[in-house]
Amino acid sequence: MTDTRTEASKSGRIRWQWGRLSELSAHDLYEALALRQRVFVVEQNCAYQDADGSDRSAWHLLGWSTVEPRLLAYARIFEPGIKYAEASIGRVVTAPEVRGEGLGRLLMKEAMRRCESVSSGSAIRLGAQMRLEQFYRELGFRTVSEKYVEDGIDHVEMLWP
Repeated sequence: MTDTRTEASKSGRIRWQWGRLSELSAHDLYEALALRQRVFVVEQNCAYQDADGSDRSAWHLLGWSTVEPRLLAYARIFEPGIKYAEASIGRVVTAPEVRGEGLGRLLMKEAMRRCESVSSGSAIRLGAQMRLEQFYRELGFRTVSEKYVEDGIDHVEMLWP
């Protein structure tokens, strides 16, 4: 497992952990699933199967607070050919109490860097909730699909570069 817990982000507030599902401790996995469910199921009031079987083939990026043992950010990353022809990023989430502090942008930049490490030169595809389309555009993604509904929420596919 490539664990970069000692590597602090530019803000000094986040330690990044990176690994496969089988390499995560029970505690790390619990915290990741709890954050995903807290936001995607409870906060967004969206009953869907979060544990979709894809976690087994993904890389997991966890952003831990350097101040206290708390997960603040998470994303899962797939190499090309698993979800899409391109590398892909999904389940991008930050804890509600730290939103508006730039952590989502920091998470995405780290996720994009990690995509490059597992799929050198590949484009990156993601399914974005439409309300976040501008956020992803600011990171260099472009919309490449018509609107579609997934789990009751409007989405578009986006591609980088």
